[in-house]
Amino acid sequence: MTDGLRIAVEEDLPFVEAIVEAAYSHYIPIIGQKPGPMLDDYAALIGDRRVHVLQSDGIVKGVLVLIPEVNAMLLDNIAVVPAAKGSGLGRKMLMFAERSARDAGYKSIRLYTHEKMTQNIELYSRIGYVETHRGEEKGLRRVYMTKALD
Repeated sequence: MTDGLRIAVEEDLPFVEAIVEAAYSHYIPIIGQKPGPMLDDYAALIGDRRVHVLQSDGIVKGVLVLIPEVNAMLLDNIAVVPAAKGSGLGRKMLMFAERSARDAGYKSIRLYTHEKMTQNIELYSRIGYVETHRGEEKGLRRVYMTKALD
């Protein structure tokens, strides 16, 4: 398989779950429970063709979950292996997500993150996402954000 983004296949499941675990487990003491992405059924999401993986140097290093909705594309999860933080892989996946949303005819892309994940909120704000509201879902205090696509 070549490097880059591709739809995840069943054989990617252990890599996807390991990346999600590594990327989010440090938030457990901060928010007092597992973050939402750690609770998702990745086997089902892979089966529904909602998961993309990013390979670099022949190794799966990133996970991107996109879910088409009625009015916007939902960027449901984006995660990279901790060793790849700051390498530009996350930015590459964000650009892919926005391009995929545009290609599917959406005028916006949306996401949510936990209110205590303040670095995520700051990052998304810097790249054009605007907070639309806050609320509690599945016992998690979430910040909902949307980005208009040109």
